[in-house]
Amino acid sequence: MSSIEDAVAAPVSPPASSSPPLSDGAEYHRLAFLRPRPRWWKPLLTGVLGFVLYLAILLLVIVPVVVLAAVIPEWGAELPLLLRTTAYFQLDRPWLLVALVLPLILMIPALLLASRIVQGRGVGLLSSVTGRLRMGWLWRTLALAFAVFVVYFAVVLGWSAAAGDQVTPDFSHPGIPLMVILLLALIPFQAAAEEYVFRGYLMQLVGRWLRHPAFAILLPVPLFVLGHGYDVWGAASVGLFAVVAAWLTWRTGGLEAAIALHIVNNLMIFLMGSVGVVDANATSGTPVDLLGSALAMLVFAVVADRWARRRGIARTATVADVAAGTHVLPRRLHG
Repeated sequence: MSSIEDAVAAPVSPPASSSPPLSDGAEYHRLAFLRPRPRWWKPLLTGVLGFVLYLAILLLVIVPVVVLAAVIPEWGAELPLLLRTTAYFQLDRPWLLVALVLPLILMIPALLLASRIVQGRGVGLLSSVTGRLRMGWLWRTLALAFAVFVVYFAVVLGWSAAAGDQVTPDFSHPGIPLMVILLLALIPFQAAAEEYVFRGYLMQLVGRWLRHPAFAILLPVPLFVLGHGYDVWGAASVGLFAVVAAWLTWRTGGLEAAIALHIVNNLMIFLMGSVGVVDANATSGTPVDLLGSALAMLVFAVVADRWARRRGIARTATVADVAAGTHVLPRRLHG
C-alpha cells in the first residue's frame, strides 16, 4: 500500500484559484481543494472510475479461481459454499476468510489509481494533511487502541464468566496457527481499505461541496452501516464506530487513528474467535454490547485526540505546504 501511495503522492502544483478554506489551512475533509485544478465533479468521477477499476481487478482475481475450481474437483465442491454461508470465519475453511477480506483489500489500489488519474498528483492527501500515512502516529494509536480494547474485553469476558458463561479458550484446533497468520497478514489491510473508502474518499467527496465537518462525518455513515449485515444493536454499534472514526480523522488530520481502531477491533474479535472465546460470525448484539463498545471507542477517541494535540499532530494543510511537499510543522511532530 505504501509503495503505491509513495509513487503517486509527489508534490503538486497549487490550484489555479484559492478559496476561503485554503487561506486558513484546509482540514482533512476539504483536502480535495488542494489537488491540481480542483473541480466539483472530479471526486465524483474518481468514485465512478474507482468502481470500474475495482470490478476489473476483482475479475482478474475471480477468473483464475473459477478456472482452478473447474479443474480441481475439491475446489469445485467447496466454491458454492460462498453463495450459501454467512459464516465466513471457520477454522476448517480458512479460505473463506480470504474470500471475505481480499475483495475489500482490492479497494485500495482501485481507489488510489482512480484518484491519481482523475485528480492528479497528491493522492497521499487521502492519507493525511501531510500527504502521507504518518507511520509513527499510526503505531502509537495502534498501541493505544490495543491497551483500551484489552481492558474492554477483559471486563466483558470477566462479566460473562461471573454470570456463568463458558469463556475458557480452546487451543486444540489444528487450524489455529494458519488462521492467526492469515489474520495478522490480511486484517490490517482490510481495515485500512475500508477507512480509505469510507473515511478517506467519502469524507473528501462530501467536503468538496459542504464546508462544515459534520456533513463529512455523518453523511457516509449509512453507507458504512449498510455494508455490515447486523441487527439493530449491531448496526448501532457499527454506526457509532463510523462516527468516531470520522471524527478522529477530522480532528487528527488523517486516517491513522481510525485505521488503528479498526485494525485492533477486528483483530481482537477474530483472534478470540479462533480460540472459541467469542463468536466471530455473530451478527446480533444487545444494548449492553452497544454500551460497552461505545464506552471503549469513546475512551480511545478522547485519549487519541488529546495525545494528538500534545504531540502537535498536523490537522490542516495549505496550498503552499502541498506545493512544496512539506508541512509547516517540523517532521518530528508528524508522528
